Amino acid sequence: MAAAQGKDEDVGTYKCHLKTCKLGGTIDSMDGRADVRGYTVKAKPEFLVQWDDDGVGVFHMRCWEILSDLANSSKVTDLCSQEKALVLEAEETAEFHQSMDSIRTDASRIALMIKESKYPIAFTGAGISTSAGIGDFRGIHGKWTNRDKEKDHGSQKAGKTKARRNTMSLRPTYTHEALLKLIELGHLQYIISQNTDGLHRLSGVPEDKISELHGNGFVEKCEKCEKRYVMNHNHRLGPKDPKVPVKKCEHCRINHRTGRICPNVKCKGYLMNTIINFGDNLEEHVLDSANDNAKKADMVLTLGSTLRVSPANSLVTKGQKPIQLVICNRQTTPYDDICERRDPSTKAQLGCRVFGDCDDLMRAVMRQVMDPAELEEWEKGRQERIKSYNSQR
Repeated sequence: MAAAQGKDEDVGTYKCHLKTCKLGGTIDSMDGRADVRGYTVKAKPEFLVQWDDDGVGVFHMRCWEILSDLANSSKVTDLCSQEKALVLEAEETAEFHQSMDSIRTDASRIALMIKESKYPIAFTGAGISTSAGIGDFRGIHGKWTNRDKEKDHGSQKAGKTKARRNTMSLRPTYTHEALLKLIELGHLQYIISQNTDGLHRLSGVPEDKISELHGNGFVEKCEKCEKRYVMNHNHRLGPKDPKVPVKKCEHCRINHRTGRICPNVKCKGYLMNTIINFGDNLEEHVLDSANDNAKKADMVLTLGSTLRVSPANSLVTKGQKPIQLVICNRQTTPYDDICERRDPSTKAQLGCRVFGDCDDLMRAVMRQVMDPAELEEWEKGRQERIKSYNSQR
């Protein structure tokens, strides 16, 4: 995510924070850049970087590479020990943005892969919902990032996590809608998602075309008859029956009961949220469906995930070999090298690794997949789709 203090809103550019920048000091919004965050520290004259008050720095890709090389060098450099530690910590949460030209080039390859694959699927994480207003977890101001900085440096230097919007006000992003359109066009067979925000289902993705591994905040299930209900409100909201007793989960020690009772008069069991918390087991039938589709996949379009949560992350490489893996997000993942692998017979690169925002990539992909007139008509229909989403919340 862009660092607000590093951006010049009037001209749409960013200021490179490396004092010795030899690329003009200005980063055009269409160019590639790195956004990083170390920790809050009082600026010193010997620092090579003009760090923001919260430890954030914005750089040309090349300038960040130079700084990172200095921090990782075993030789004596102009980088003082304190700034070296700051840079090394910043590497852990660095977010990268390719230039728009390179994203469009990658999008052409990805669109061709989608159209030529026999069983392409998508794997999605929190990054596809940040443009809808949801805060992320491992970004420069993410929840886990601030938690780690508070642990290592104290609450004064942790910074504030960006406020997360109420899920009731969230609406599907361009990426959500693009994935549904690809399903409708027959270019995408299935979606495996780590997200709990309910935006895939709200966009119109059919229940049998998605595995929501970590649950859905708008879907409740009866603990007695196991029937599921799609609600027009988040599981934390809505009317509650005071007669419903609290029952803490034996795995996560959290009460999954929502305070509502199954509408089936013959059942009257207690409704539970479907959210998977840390310590909970994934629902067996959801994981089974995800596994089945992952094994059939010959291409996996991974969007907005750092692929660090198991067992979900292992699904992206379970498909037909050699698997074509595409990853688009702002941070590095443990699976990046798989995107660079080459076909043993043709020697062509199998996958694609894109650093940037998912909406930017998917806009470029859809321009390669759809006829221009049909694309224009579909994109113009967003306002009507928004009305439909509003009616369901």
